[in-house]
Amino acid sequence: MAVNFGASHGFFQSFSSPRQIQQIPSCNLGNLLRFPPSRRIPISAVARASAAEAEAAVTAGKEESLAALEVSEIDGKCKKWAWRGYAINYFVYPEISSEAAADVKPPLLLVHGFGASIAHWRRNIPTLAQSHTVYTIDLLGFGASDKPAGFQYTMETWAQLILDFLDEVVQRPTVLLGNSVGSLACVIAAAESSQSLVRALVLFNCAGGMNNKAIVDDWRIKLFLPLLWLIDFLLKQRGIASYLFDRARQRENLRNVLLSVYGNKENVDDELVEIIRRPALDEGALDAFVSIITGPPGPNPVQLMPKISLPVLLLWGDQDPFTPIDGPVGKYFSSLPAQLPSVSLFMLEGVGHCPHDDRPDLVHEKLLPWLASLPVP
Repeated sequence: MAVNFGASHGFFQSFSSPRQIQQIPSCNLGNLLRFPPSRRIPISAVARASAAEAEAAVTAGKEESLAALEVSEIDGKCKKWAWRGYAINYFVYPEISSEAAADVKPPLLLVHGFGASIAHWRRNIPTLAQSHTVYTIDLLGFGASDKPAGFQYTMETWAQLILDFLDEVVQRPTVLLGNSVGSLACVIAAAESSQSLVRALVLFNCAGGMNNKAIVDDWRIKLFLPLLWLIDFLLKQRGIASYLFDRARQRENLRNVLLSVYGNKENVDDELVEIIRRPALDEGALDAFVSIITGPPGPNPVQLMPKISLPVLLLWGDQDPFTPIDGPVGKYFSSLPAQLPSVSLFMLEGVGHCPHDDRPDLVHEKLLPWLASLPVP
C-alpha cells in the first residue's frame, strides 16, 4: 500500500481516504480528506477471462493454499543486502530451492506498498513457494531496511533498487509482484530495463503515483487540491509533521485505516496492525513519511504500460477506496486487456486495496494457474 492523497495506495492513508468529508471528531488529519464514495463499475463491465479459460487455468494450477508464515520466522531468517551504502532487508523462501524448480519456474519478487513490509506477504509466501523460489524485499524507507534521515524518496529510486536486486541477488529473469505503490515501482522497473531481468508482472491494485499529485484527472482530487497543497506545507513543518505522524501510527488509528481498506475485516487483526506499526517507530520513518507524501509523484503508468510487452496479470479488489476501478487509474488498467493481448485482468469481488492479504484464497485461485501458464523461455 502507499500514501496517495485520494486515489492510490495505502497504509497510513488515513491522510487520504477518498470518502465523504465528515465533521472532525478529533484531531485526526485523515478525517479531513473523506471524498465522496465513488460509483462502482459493474463487475460484468470489466474485461476478464471467459469461464472456459478460467476453468482451464484452475486445472493447470496444482498447488494448494498453505498456512501463513509466522512473522517471527520471517524476521529470524531475513538477510541484508548492501545497496548504495544502505542496508536493504530481504527474505528468501524456501532457503534452498530444488534444482528441478530452479531450472523451470522463474523466481518471484514480492514488493509491498506504502507502510507495509515483507511480513505483509506472510499469507502468500508458502503457497507461492510450492513451485517457485520466492524473494521479498523491504523497500528503502520501510520495514527493516534503512531509513536514512533527509533522504528524498522517489518512485525511480525504488524501481532502480528492484532492478539492482534482480541483477545482484536473484540473478535470473524474475516475475515481479507488487501491491499499490509497489506495483508502480515494478511497472517502472519493467519499462526502464531491457526487460531481460523481468519475466512478467503481477499488479495488485496498482497506484497511479507516489502520491495524489499524479491523479490530476479525478474531480475529487481537483476539488481538494488546495487542501492537499496546504497539507504538504504543514507536513514540511517538523513539529506539525511529528505530531500528525505520532497520531497516524497509534494502534487504533492504524486499525481504523486498515478496516476501511480491507473487504475481509477478519484479516485486520492485531498481527497486521503490528506489522504496519512496528517499522513506523524506527528512526527515519517520519522522514520517509513526509518525503513520500510531499515529493514528486513519479512516472505515470499510462505512459509506461505501452512500453511493456511482457505478460501482465492485473488482480483488482473492487472495494478499493484508494484506487477505485472507476477512478482514472482503475479505468485505464481495466481497459488494457482489450488493447494489449499480453494483459489479463480479474476483478475480485468484496476485496479492498490489498488483495493478497485481504483475500489470499481468491488471489491464489487466479494467480497460481496464471504463473503455471507462463511459457518456458
